[in-house]
Amino acid sequence: MTVENLDLIAGWAGLVLTLMVFSYLLADNFLYRIAVHVLIGTAAAYIAIAAVEEVLLPWLRATVFSDDAETSASIRALGVLPIFLGVLLLLKTSPRFARMGNLGTVFMIGIGTGVALVGAVIGTVLPLARDASNSFDHESVLNGAILLVGTLCTLVYFQYLSRRRSDVNRVHIRTLRFVGQGFVTLTLGALYASAILTSLSIFSSVIQDQLRFILDQLGG
Repeated sequence: MTVENLDLIAGWAGLVLTLMVFSYLLADNFLYRIAVHVLIGTAAAYIAIAAVEEVLLPWLRATVFSDDAETSASIRALGVLPIFLGVLLLLKTSPRFARMGNLGTVFMIGIGTGVALVGAVIGTVLPLARDASNSFDHESVLNGAILLVGTLCTLVYFQYLSRRRSDVNRVHIRTLRFVGQGFVTLTLGALYASAILTSLSIFSSVIQDQLRFILDQLGG
């Protein structure tokens, strides 16, 4: 099968699946559910293949099945550890051995939380603090002041949102909460608008590609 035939099949498949997804505008129907199932199945298969080819096999070659004579037994044992934890996670599907699977869940949640926390501090909090401190120069004092006020008021808003104490009703606390709520609203509005623009851009690109494919077929 030539490359042109593969492109033709992919084009028709993309056109048919696009129309099946657009059929949801009429009602939730069988064609739309088929398209969703194809999308989920394809994504799951791609993730599985990528995980095996790009993560699992290179890890095993570098640890368990390493040809390097200098590879120690501890490194080989470390290579078996993720597989062992994965087996423990599979045991959670069994009612009899579900409690043994909790060990894998604890490792997964603990390591994931630690990595996320370190990444948030190093990748977000510290850069934001550094940029905030650098923004107070002669050319952008106003921007720095807005950044500082917005950050402090937002923190006050989330700090006192669920608390039921007498100091929450004080005027200055209510004012800071109101300003923080305004910053949160503006931020969420900007993020929503950005998501809408991105979706419209993707939508127009898909429609343009499908129309170009149809015109090419009609012209051919």
